[in-house]
Amino acid sequence: MRSYLQICTLILMFSCLASCSNYNKEPYKLPKNAIQLLSGTSGKSWKIAWRYNGKTRMNMRGCFLSYKITYHPDMTIKDNNGDYENCGPSLIGNWEIITDKKGKSFIKLTSDQLPEIMNIKQNYKFFKILKIKKDTLQLQYRHKQFSSESTFIDTYVTEHIKIKDRDFHW
Repeated sequence: MRSYLQICTLILMFSCLASCSNYNKEPYKLPKNAIQLLSGTSGKSWKIAWRYNGKTRMNMRGCFLSYKITYHPDMTIKDNNGDYENCGPSLIGNWEIITDKKGKSFIKLTSDQLPEIMNIKQNYKFFKILKIKKDTLQLQYRHKQFSSESTFIDTYVTEHIKIKDRDFHW
């Protein structure tokens, strides 16, 4: 009886672990109108509401607080870094939404500026789409920062939405 109980407990534990693991997690299902949600009818600007590096929320000051990126329906992008002193040049490029064989969707940005900005060799970068709604965009990507590679999750909101405590470090 005791071994039967142990086996049942082990099966239950493995079932729970398997159902909670990322391996069995279904990819985010992209809405059919994802392009319009991202770019609107004449261009849509997004600002960073918050950023996580792994599980750590990052402080946002200066250029992060003023940063906006605009996706246009003609599949071009431009950010506003060049509008602010010491924020670097504005990123100008192209974008597209792609889906891999596993059903995961990505925004692929292409620009000759990306190798310098993102510390990469290619002129393109993939940003995994975790969520896209009318006023919310959540992207995950890897980036070399401080000489080590980190996984970031950025949550963007449309430019008119007010976000409390964006600069949460006092």
